[in-house]
Amino acid sequence: MNLGLAPLDLTLLDRWQRDFPLLPRPFALLGLTLGLAEDEVIARIEALRARDLISRVGAVVRPNTVGASTLAAMAVPPAHLERVATRVNAEAAVNHNYEREHRLNLWFVVTAADRAGVADALARIEVDSGLEVLDLPLERAYHIDLGFALSGQSPAERPCRPGGAQIEPDGGDRALLNALEDGLPLDPRPYAVLARRLGWIERDVIVRLAHLIDGGVISRFGLVVKHRSLGYRANAMAVWDVPDDEVDRVAAIFAGHAFVTLCYRRPRRRPHWPYNLFCMVHGRDRARVLAEIETLNRAAKADGLPQAVLFSRHCFKQRGARFAPAPSEAVA
Repeated sequence: MNLGLAPLDLTLLDRWQRDFPLLPRPFALLGLTLGLAEDEVIARIEALRARDLISRVGAVVRPNTVGASTLAAMAVPPAHLERVATRVNAEAAVNHNYEREHRLNLWFVVTAADRAGVADALARIEVDSGLEVLDLPLERAYHIDLGFALSGQSPAERPCRPGGAQIEPDGGDRALLNALEDGLPLDPRPYAVLARRLGWIERDVIVRLAHLIDGGVISRFGLVVKHRSLGYRANAMAVWDVPDDEVDRVAAIFAGHAFVTLCYRRPRRRPHWPYNLFCMVHGRDRARVLAEIETLNRAAKADGLPQAVLFSRHCFKQRGARFAPAPSEAVA
């Protein structure tokens, strides 16, 4: 798909979705790699954001390392889908909300300061909608990335990257991540701007960010792209019912494929939901995505396992997670 991206913009997006510089003037370093002045880099990023191709320059936080989160699903009568989706979107803790091709057709992510906040949000949605909400918390992450090689050049396979942080964020870490929810300021010295907001010094921001990245709390730091705006519209959540003693082996094989952007285990909720292993495959072409899912089946000898493919139909909401409690969690 030709999005009218200049070669320099494509290089910028491809190179800096991760490993964004932890230096006082990071945009100047990006400029050196692109042959641009610092202010030109900032202007290009501002233009990409204005075109809705990126949401921010910032941190992707590993689930359940700061606060708590869950994936939730509802079976909504089609005639009421827009109304219920609007109600779900109104909940402060909801950061992603999608319609998918399944009887369980509304899928959303809830992130809050703690598990009680998640449970409260789900309960409010159930009461207001009059519909049951399935709560599918993360049990184990095998691969969480959501970076996109826009040039199409990526390795066919990669080692499995098991999820899990090695550190416990403290109050200062949480304050920094809260300040980063909307991304880095597009300023020549963005870390200094954050430091002023927090009452810190610039070096404290940079050192803490490095600590959170090295400790696995931040899984990726850089340009966060809007994959649907970039042409990735044939996106599927593929799910399997894998015997519990086999799920780690199968997941390791799935997670080793470059086209798998997410791979994790969640609980079954029988009789409504019998699946425990989830993979996201984002693509521009539905047939290609289905072929890639078949590749996973062959590689892990999973063809005979109960499985389903839920393509996304509509994105109702997509933004970064919010970890600070909202001033009021009540929704009128």
